[in-house]
Amino acid sequence: MKKKIIIISITLVLVAVGIYYYSYSKNKKEIIYWRTVQVEKGDVAVLVTATGTMAADTSVDVGVQVSGIIAKIKVDFNDVVKKGQVIAVLDTTLYYAAKIDAQAAVQRAQVAVDQGKREYDRTKNLFDNKVAAQADFDLALTTFETAKGNLVSAQAQLNRANINLKYCTITAPISGMIIARNVQVGNMVIASFNSPVLFTIAYDLKKMQVQANVDEADIGQLKVGQIAKFTVDTYPNDVFKGEVTQVRRQPVMVQNVVNYVVIIEVANPDLKLMPGLTANSNIYIDERKNVFKVATNAFTFTPTPEYINGSILLSDSVKQFWTKKIRQAGELKKQQIAETNGGVGYLWIKKDKDIFPIQVTKGLNDGSFTEISGNIKEGDEVATGINHSPTAAETQPSKSPFMPSFPGKKK
Repeated sequence: MKKKIIIISITLVLVAVGIYYYSYSKNKKEIIYWRTVQVEKGDVAVLVTATGTMAADTSVDVGVQVSGIIAKIKVDFNDVVKKGQVIAVLDTTLYYAAKIDAQAAVQRAQVAVDQGKREYDRTKNLFDNKVAAQADFDLALTTFETAKGNLVSAQAQLNRANINLKYCTITAPISGMIIARNVQVGNMVIASFNSPVLFTIAYDLKKMQVQANVDEADIGQLKVGQIAKFTVDTYPNDVFKGEVTQVRRQPVMVQNVVNYVVIIEVANPDLKLMPGLTANSNIYIDERKNVFKVATNAFTFTPTPEYINGSILLSDSVKQFWTKKIRQAGELKKQQIAETNGGVGYLWIKKDKDIFPIQVTKGLNDGSFTEISGNIKEGDEVATGINHSPTAAETQPSKSPFMPSFPGKKK
């Protein structure tokens, strides 16, 4: 009998333990491991990126107006020249000979004028005394007028010869630095509609510009006066600062994409920047400094209806509000659930193991971060998703203050 009572007692204890663990596991709340980001304080900037080429603020291509052989070159690359300074000379042999020939033609024309005047004066005297006929007087007058016309033409030819001879001496049209020299002594240059470029002179390399190609999707955001920062490959650790001074309206096709040229002026006092360098530019459309910001994807997160209804942090009215929003959204994206109109949105703030929503005002969005303001502070953890397993920080075992600690190894 005793043995039977012991068996019944053990059975009852086991049943009670089983019922207890069953009810405990049933009522035990499921632990959710939240994926979070922190509210930060920093800068938010909206940028337009563009790639362009460095160029001198003002540069002039120097060509020729007459054809000939280069006889002298008086400048080289990087030489600084002044306006009017001789930089090259063409061979003047043929042009000097043409000048001498023109001078001789002027002398012959002058002799003809003098001879014609004498004939005219003599014939006019005879015509006035009624000795010479009208025809003789008209012929003398015509000969004299023709001689004067020939003299004017000969003088014009002499002027042209002098100008061509002067053009053989090539001078700098502006003061600046020689950044290109395309000829050597002995080269033949031919003046035509497309005059060859002998030299390129940059007016002042202490003022440079970036000629940036901006995509048609971004050009509407750019205005004169906006700040731009850029880097060049030759100085990867240096950031240069400039200002947008011109937005050109002429479209430029780059690989079948419409682009527009934007001019960014930049100071170059130490002459580090050189024409032709590739510049990777960021043009600042808008910027906020030292503001609260959070990862933009935080606004796309909404917990499941089951979690909302079972949360102990949410009031009944909040649960009804979010349940209604989720039900009305249907198959729409979560971003449309989480955000409202008018620059207002909701963030789910983590508190211990749970999360609760707060309403914030959204500001500038740079694509990665969004400026926010409201009942938040730096360091708040914002839920962005759910992890399938705890993170490394969450799996760290908590140490009991009552457990003795073992001494570490002595070094």
